[in-house]
Amino acid sequence: MREPRLFFTALMFFTRIPCGRFAGASQDDLDGSSRWFPWIGILVGAVGAGVYWVAQRFFPQEIAVLLSMAATVLLTGAFHEDGLADAADGLGGGWDKEQILVIMQDSRLGSYGALTLFMALLLKFQTLAHMSPMLLPFALIAGHALSRFCALLVMATQEYARPNGKAKPLATRLSKSGLLIAAIGGLAPLAAFWHAPHLLWALIPVALIWLWFARKLKHRLGGYTGDCLGAMQQLCELAFYLGILAMSM
Repeated sequence: MREPRLFFTALMFFTRIPCGRFAGASQDDLDGSSRWFPWIGILVGAVGAGVYWVAQRFFPQEIAVLLSMAATVLLTGAFHEDGLADAADGLGGGWDKEQILVIMQDSRLGSYGALTLFMALLLKFQTLAHMSPMLLPFALIAGHALSRFCALLVMATQEYARPNGKAKPLATRLSKSGLLIAAIGGLAPLAAFWHAPHLLWALIPVALIWLWFARKLKHRLGGYTGDCLGAMQQLCELAFYLGILAMSM
């Protein structure tokens, strides 16, 4: 019963879905729950795809996309979008590690964070709005899952950058079995593109964004924070959508 408990622990941590007694609260449960992060992405992506599928039967493509984006933001409590904004403020306004970490902890939204979040959401909306209605639901599920696996790879390859923080309970290196569970959840949705394998070239911009941002984190912070993981998820999700759109034009 340990794996179901870890799944519900991750569900409780990364979404606003109440899990009650199904979730664990021990340090071991929090440590192990990160392996289910990409699987939570499948769930979030499926909710977004479902909302889009229903909405596009009654509304234009643009409104259906906005409703889908709103549904995923509500489901996660803007957890990752907040991380993107905080990371942009810190990395944009800080000169050294200590200053960057202090800025990231500030609850106020700065100019770097506001501009980055606005541009990211606008670009995501425009990208999805121009995507084929038949392709978009599959892209959402795969994008949410893959981008969370990308964030998890940062945890697997770098150290936590501060002594405490919102990601500290999860900041342990994954075992090989845990990484395998995460990889299956993050990569399995890509099988939906078996009929159009050329779309998998979208993984190239994802890889480039991951390498660029991971290197920046290593250079500027010597590791990652929870905000950095949220930023990595958002950047890789957007890169995947852009790649899918470019390959489908």
